[in-house]
Amino acid sequence: MLNRLEMMRIFCVTAEASSFKEAAARLSISPQAVTRAVKELESLLGEPLFYRNTRHIRITEFGEQLALRAREAIHSMDELFITDNRLQEQDIGGVVRITAPVVIGRRFLQPVLSRITREHPHITIDLRLSDMHSDVVEQQIDIGVRVGLLRDSSFVARSLAKVSFLVVATPALAARVGMPQQLKDLHDVPTIALVDKSSGKNWPWFFADGQQINPRQASFITDDSDSEVSLALEGVGFAQIGAPLVIPQLKRGELVSVLDDFVAPAWDLNVYRPRRGPVPERIRLVYDEIVRALSDPAHFPTQR
Repeated sequence: MLNRLEMMRIFCVTAEASSFKEAAARLSISPQAVTRAVKELESLLGEPLFYRNTRHIRITEFGEQLALRAREAIHSMDELFITDNRLQEQDIGGVVRITAPVVIGRRFLQPVLSRITREHPHITIDLRLSDMHSDVVEQQIDIGVRVGLLRDSSFVARSLAKVSFLVVATPALAARVGMPQQLKDLHDVPTIALVDKSSGKNWPWFFADGQQINPRQASFITDDSDSEVSLALEGVGFAQIGAPLVIPQLKRGELVSVLDDFVAPAWDLNVYRPRRGPVPERIRLVYDEIVRALSDPAHFPTQR
């Protein structure tokens, strides 16, 4: 059983969330742990704290009053352990080393990490962007972000989202050369190839049932995912691109997707850290902010 203070902390975060799952993501615990804490608290108090359905929660009037009192009580308790805010801020200072794929780092991590350094000037972010797997030990990496299978099972990893890969093109290009109906049709239209930097070869295009193809008519070859997106938007060719990079353009009608019936199973977006002793507060803070951002569909869209 959780102690009462910890139950109250979980309750206060849940009171500001739209679901137990969202509260769990903010707290970096499981949804089951949130559910258990709320049920224990309701049993202890003899009052329901939330109205629930299968997708959302809504706090009760009793719960709202309790949340107001609980936040004040928790704040007062926390202040007992803070003698000087500046000293506390310095205590979480230091370097946090992060590795991530280039395009994810640029588009989705950099804004979050920039905000952290503004809010916590004693933290230094060391961001290493590479589309190849980094040597976590050699580079002393504290936090990593990767799409797909992690090679090292010793990591403490957490899956935050599912990333699908879509074949896209501009409406004008699709109208001019035709919409591919079968995978073999990709050999007859202009395409954009992305180079696998670890092998120097073009990445194959992945589809359902384990099918892979390398389209024969590559109009442009690049090793940069940002350039791949830009070239697709310029109508250079069809491209297979991670959904978070093109969902906004699909919604605005700047791109269309084809061969949707052949989309391969989505890959996991993982955030991970080495499995080693206690986690310093600065690393936990940055880790939690990354988890919060990449779990947010508004920041990292995965569904159209």
